[in-house]
Amino acid sequence: MVAEQPSTTLAQAYDLLMFDLDGVVYVDGHAVDHAAESIAEARRSGAHIAFVTNNASRTPGQVADHLVELGVEATPADVVTSSQAAARLLVERLGEGACVSVLGAVGLEEALREAALEPVPVGDDRAVAIASGYAPEVRWKVIMRAATLIRNGLPWTATNTDLSLPTDDGLAPGHGLLVRLISDFAQVEPDVAGKPARPLLDETRRRVGGDHPLMVGDRLDTDIEGARRAEVDSLLVMTGVSTLSDLVAAGPELRPTYVAHDLRALGRRPLRAEETADGWEAGGWSASADGSRLVVSGSGGADAWWSAVAAAAWRHLDQTGEAADVDGLSPPEETPRGR
Repeated sequence: MVAEQPSTTLAQAYDLLMFDLDGVVYVDGHAVDHAAESIAEARRSGAHIAFVTNNASRTPGQVADHLVELGVEATPADVVTSSQAAARLLVERLGEGACVSVLGAVGLEEALREAALEPVPVGDDRAVAIASGYAPEVRWKVIMRAATLIRNGLPWTATNTDLSLPTDDGLAPGHGLLVRLISDFAQVEPDVAGKPARPLLDETRRRVGGDHPLMVGDRLDTDIEGARRAEVDSLLVMTGVSTLSDLVAAGPELRPTYVAHDLRALGRRPLRAEETADGWEAGGWSASADGSRLVVSGSGGADAWWSAVAAAAWRHLDQTGEAADVDGLSPPEETPRGR
């Protein structure tokens, strides 16, 4: 059995809420339903708010401007990027004033300057390291030269290893594919700043403050695994990359503290499933494994459905080593707030 649930809302239970952006606040530049009002309500609860992104292409100011356009209150100080975390790693290793080649966009260049490093083009003889980040406009010949320099021994820091990112057209290739390509060619693994590596969340706490943070994300393999590595609680919202099949197959290192339909869960009591003699229950839903198949019965809100299903599926996975069959299962429509 889990401990008795507190009467405060999920947002009120933490003093720092760290929001991933792609798939949580927006998808392909467009606001996710209920995101703006949910974040505003969470801010009113008194928690510090941070927007944490592996996307290294934009500056914090550009990100904040975009959030404001979407109706989300934000300033550059609220935004922490993997570029800033990478710059922290580099300046701690190299010292201020070091020249770093940039295989990336303006967001990475600005972060290096903010850290008192000097960004220079790929191939500049003064460079003592190279930093890479998401930048669709980078030309192939620049990538080729960077890969050769890394193979020849130039130290390399990558902002993130995301293999994909959500768009209106579906998943698109992320910076992680470029990292994999260069690593395979150069036979070198980079130092990584972004989730699931720990530096980005540590940088967020350093910049924004907060002793009891909650990471809010949509990806098991970056946001949730990153939270576990940083030893903080996490909320997975099902508005981005992760699917039901991904969730039920998640090993212990990928399991969030909470699962919810969307960000409206922040304004409700923290919800976790309770174990019963027949399975797991949450908010009117019961879930259990019948052989290899997951069976769900009852009624209630979508957040509770996800919580019960996740708990039952993870128990089945731990006991059998195989993910439960969820064919034909789908969450209910979200019930209006207050019901």
